[in-house]
Amino acid sequence: MELLGYFSAIVIGLVLGLIGGGGSILSVPIFVYIFGYDVVTATALSLFVVGVTSLVGSAGFIKQKQIDFKTAFVFGIPSILGVLFSRRLILPNLPPIIINRWGITLTKDMFLLLLFSVLMLIASYKMIRKSERPRLRNFEETNYTLLISQGLLVGIITGLIGAGGGFLIVPALVMLLGLNMKKAVATSLFIIAMNSIFGFLSTLQMVNQDWGFLLKFGALAIVGIFIGVLVAKQIDGRKLKPLFGWVVLVMGLFIIFKEIFFKQLF
Repeated sequence: MELLGYFSAIVIGLVLGLIGGGGSILSVPIFVYIFGYDVVTATALSLFVVGVTSLVGSAGFIKQKQIDFKTAFVFGIPSILGVLFSRRLILPNLPPIIINRWGITLTKDMFLLLLFSVLMLIASYKMIRKSERPRLRNFEETNYTLLISQGLLVGIITGLIGAGGGFLIVPALVMLLGLNMKKAVATSLFIIAMNSIFGFLSTLQMVNQDWGFLLKFGALAIVGIFIGVLVAKQIDGRKLKPLFGWVVLVMGLFIIFKEIFFKQLF
């Protein structure tokens, strides 16, 4: 089973390099369902792996001049603040049992995983059904209020669920800001790197870290991201958006089935 988990590390990097997000969508379920970590620890491990691999993957996009740095920092700085707010204030104060009445028991872990899956379903629907808006002509036309508010919201949500946020950032950059898909993927990867690294560092003392495991898993993910970046050069950007949406949809449905239907049956 662990062998499957380590192979999944390569897939995480591949997804990150190919579509600019989705790595944490895979890593959180892997850490929970394959390696047996609790959700809070799994989210911290995910932030480390996704942060390091995204940072490495960003280097390739920097060489290609695909990253919109102005958008990345205006969006990313409020997002980092949102991540820190969630990881330091909201997450530690959630009770272990959120609901325990009417025959329904909703634990903290279940709540975080279900929130994670619902957000994935929403993002996947938007990515599959919506078309790209026209690209912004220049950064001066960008709505700064929209950029900052979206960044803050994404940071709060992704800090809470421990995801890098690509499944929220890419739709925001494409549909709200009008970036083309290639540039949105590259910029998202850079933002994910910032969010994930700061999110991991903010909870470093809150969970036990297995550095040997993290380094092995991270190294395999880095191999995958190099493969993904190379493959992305050969694929039309318009094909990446629905592909991204279907990956998110499948994982979201899997988590809902696992946490609700499977647990009720067994």
